[in-house]
Amino acid sequence: MAIESINPATGETLKTYAETSRAEVDDIIGKTHEAFLAWRRTSFEERARRMRRAARILRKNAEAYARLMAQEMGKPVRDGIGEAQKCALACEFYADNAEKFLAREPVKTEARESFVTFNPIGVVLAVMPWNFPFWQVFRFAAPALMAGNAAVLKHASNVPGCALAIEEIFREADFPENLFRTLMIGSGQVEPVIEHALVRAVTLTGSGPAGRKVASKAGAMLKKSVLELGGSDPYLVLEDADLDLAATVCTKGRLVNSGQSCIAAKRFIVVDEVRQEFERRFVEKMKAAKVGDPLNPETEVGPLARQDLREALHRQVTESLRKGAHCLLGGKIPEGAGAYYPPTVLTEVTVGMPAYEEEQFGPVAAVIAVKNEAEAIATANDSVFGLAGAVIT
Repeated sequence: MAIESINPATGETLKTYAETSRAEVDDIIGKTHEAFLAWRRTSFEERARRMRRAARILRKNAEAYARLMAQEMGKPVRDGIGEAQKCALACEFYADNAEKFLAREPVKTEARESFVTFNPIGVVLAVMPWNFPFWQVFRFAAPALMAGNAAVLKHASNVPGCALAIEEIFREADFPENLFRTLMIGSGQVEPVIEHALVRAVTLTGSGPAGRKVASKAGAMLKKSVLELGGSDPYLVLEDADLDLAATVCTKGRLVNSGQSCIAAKRFIVVDEVRQEFERRFVEKMKAAKVGDPLNPETEVGPLARQDLREALHRQVTESLRKGAHCLLGGKIPEGAGAYYPPTVLTEVTVGMPAYEEEQFGPVAAVIAVKNEAEAIATANDSVFGLAGAVIT
């Protein structure tokens, strides 16, 4: 099945890529393993030299990479520039610190000498999401390659251009050929890759259901796995909060990456005493956010990454309204092209509504009323999700 790159702002198909066949996958993994056998013997100094070169390439081409992100998944171009620069910082951080982090650790035992050592393990499969298409890859790849490993990337199917651009960065930075390779495969082909004898570990950033599948398969194969899954971060606004500051912080936290971030603010738990005034200021600031073409440097909120994601988000909104939530802003699919969804504020959100129970991956804020600080804390903890949170007081 072909893999398509579709511009979510226009619906235009940008490019179609042939899916990597099973035989091609096996060949790529074999070549990546061969590259690993030599790479694991290189010095930290040599690895760091190339990783710093990757950082320079990222900074030099940040605007071009930002435009690619905008075209493939709708990220506002100014955010994409920041993402590319953050990737460069990660490359430099691990270039500077990997040797120290991986130094052997002495352990006191009855033996003459005992220590813990950290050795490269081989080819690592990375299953990465579309929402931060460069950062999610580099935050894995920089430490993994500096540790002496090799990598194969199964990126989200809507950002194939980003995946290939990242592969080219490592190639241009003079990393060994085949040390980092992209697999153009769908989600259904992930399990056979985990099963491959030369793949020694897997990491995934994605949804809970995807994480369960990957962890289950890795466990069955006795392979290492690292997962980073969804979140529904609570922001608590207490009665003594600076409400203008609270509204500003909450708006920024909710609209980062057009609301498509696992560590974005999603649940706004507000003490009754200040709720109405907070809602007034919050709606005002959410309404002022500039929605538009992600290639426009002034745009703050772009489209959602795919049409199906917009439909899923709107289902959560409409179902929450059906169950008694009130909509103070947005909540309707706009006319015209693109997968746009307006900044939306729901209030009177209670237990049992999707806005309370589920992660909402888009610019939708759920305001939850509580009587006091103790109830605010209990409500924040009344969730299967973790990751982050904030208290404004």
